[in-house]
Amino acid sequence: MTDFTYTLDNDRRKTLGLVVLQSDETIEQEFRSALPHDAQFLVSRVASGQEVTRDSLQSMEAHLPAASGLFPRGTNFDAIGYGCTSGTAQIGADRIAELIRQGAPADHVTEPVTALTAACAALGATRLAFLSPYIGEVSAKLREVLAQAGIATPVFGSFNEASEARVARIDAGSVMAAARQLAAKGGADALFLSCTNLHSFDVIAPLEAELGLPVMSSNAVLLWHMARMADAKVTRGDLGRLFETMKK
Repeated sequence: MTDFTYTLDNDRRKTLGLVVLQSDETIEQEFRSALPHDAQFLVSRVASGQEVTRDSLQSMEAHLPAASGLFPRGTNFDAIGYGCTSGTAQIGADRIAELIRQGAPADHVTEPVTALTAACAALGATRLAFLSPYIGEVSAKLREVLAQAGIATPVFGSFNEASEARVARIDAGSVMAAARQLAAKGGADALFLSCTNLHSFDVIAPLEAELGLPVMSSNAVLLWHMARMADAKVTRGDLGRLFETMKK
C-alpha cells in the first residue's frame, strides 16, 4: 500500500441548512433551483405526518433537535431554515429556533412565518390575499398568528386539502386560477401562496405580471430571508418583487 499526503481546502462558502418535512416533496428542489453552486446547501429531514392537522404539526416539536442534529458535525451554518409554515404557527417561531439550535450551531434560524413578516415589512404590505392548501383549523391558526404580527388576511381561499402527497401535486394552473380569483376580490396589497409543499416558483413572475401585485410564497420568503441574513446570492431572476429588495 502507498500512503499519500494531502492538503485541506479553506472552504469559506456560505453555508445554508434546511430542515425539511419528511412528507415535503417540493421545497428542496425549489431551493436548489435558485441557489448558486458555490453555496453549500445541506438538508435534513424531520419526521412528519402524511396529513396536515394541528396534532400532526405539533408532533414535530419533539423531533426537531434530532433532525438538526443530523447535519454534519462541525459545520457552522450562516442560516438554518425550518420548512413548514403551518408548523411554525402551531409550535411557535421562538421555540423552533431554540430546538434547532439544540442540534446544530447557526448564526441565524428562520422559518416561513418570520420570513413572511420580514418580507411584508420590506414590501410595505399589511393586507394579504392568502391562498392556502390547508384544512380549516390549520389555516385559521396561521391567519391568527399573522394577525398578531400585524398582517391581515382579508381575502382568503383554500384548496382544503389535508394530504401532503396531494398538495405536492396541485398543478400550476390550479394555483394561478385560484390566485386570480382571490386578487379579483380586491382589498389586498400582496398575494401569498402558503405551504412549502405547494409548487410556487414558476408561477410567481407570471402572476405578478398579470395581477400587478407582489406575489410571495412560503418557499420564496424563506429563501429570501435566509439569503438576506446570510448575505448569500440567489441565481433565479424570476422570483418577483421581493427579491428585488435585496439589490437595493
